[in-house]
Amino acid sequence: MILSRLAQAAVTFLLLTFLVFVLARLTGDPAPLVLSADATLDDFAFFRRQYGLDRNFVLQYLTFLSNLFSLDFGNSFRYRVPALDVVLAGIGPTLKLTGLSMLISGFVGVALGTFAAVSKSRVVDFTVNLVASIGQAVPSFWLGLMMIILFSITFPVFPSSGYGTAAHYVLPAVTLSFFATSSIIRLTRVNMQEALKSDFVHMERVLGLSERRVVLRHALRNASLPIVTYVGLQFGLLLSGAIVTERVFSWPGLGQVIVGAILNRDYPVIQATVLVTAILFMLVNLVVDILVVIMDPRLRS
Repeated sequence: MILSRLAQAAVTFLLLTFLVFVLARLTGDPAPLVLSADATLDDFAFFRRQYGLDRNFVLQYLTFLSNLFSLDFGNSFRYRVPALDVVLAGIGPTLKLTGLSMLISGFVGVALGTFAAVSKSRVVDFTVNLVASIGQAVPSFWLGLMMIILFSITFPVFPSSGYGTAAHYVLPAVTLSFFATSSIIRLTRVNMQEALKSDFVHMERVLGLSERRVVLRHALRNASLPIVTYVGLQFGLLLSGAIVTERVFSWPGLGQVIVGAILNRDYPVIQATVLVTAILFMLVNLVVDILVVIMDPRLRS
């Protein structure tokens, strides 16, 4: 199973390199944005020759592909440094924000979903479902702006932008995790309700085991496989959502890097950002697949 996923990831990555390479060049010629207004035709020709943009499309792609094996994405048109260095400078803040958002989503989503499943109160079930529905309907950029207005302007509790202290993480992390939390709440609730109806759980109750032990040690464990898989898939959504969230809160991560690269037609940085993000997403999903196999011995055969 793991070898099969590795092979699929390799093919997906290869296709992604071609797609990113093509889409980056569809944004237009970067020379007018990089060079000054008084640049001559010779300056334009030198720039294209320096970065290999004067070659035909196929040769450019093959050169790019061969350089990937040594993690050489080329030099940034704008910063004149290796594109990978530009990406690595922004990946730390993004991973910290995304990781914290995943922890919040997983903990709050599983807790509220389990609470809604075991509660016999219709009010509790309705309230949790309402929160989940709102979380899936509200755009992250709007939520981020509302959080700034409420908790940074009306009640100046947290900073509206910046990076460095624990307080700077609160609003971006809550904003980024809100949609994923809502999805996990619904998934956990449905799976827990099914697990609690199983004959195995019914037998444990007949044997006199405490309800807390039945729910947390047995029902939740049986319901955890699809939840763990889904949390892994949410990592990719959180990374893509981080682009919008980072722009709203001026967070110095990959969101700022990729938007700046697109606006400046900085091909190497665009390619490096997308491919590094794709590698991270594939690694997280590979780890999730391994965890699922460990949790469910039936999948090892």
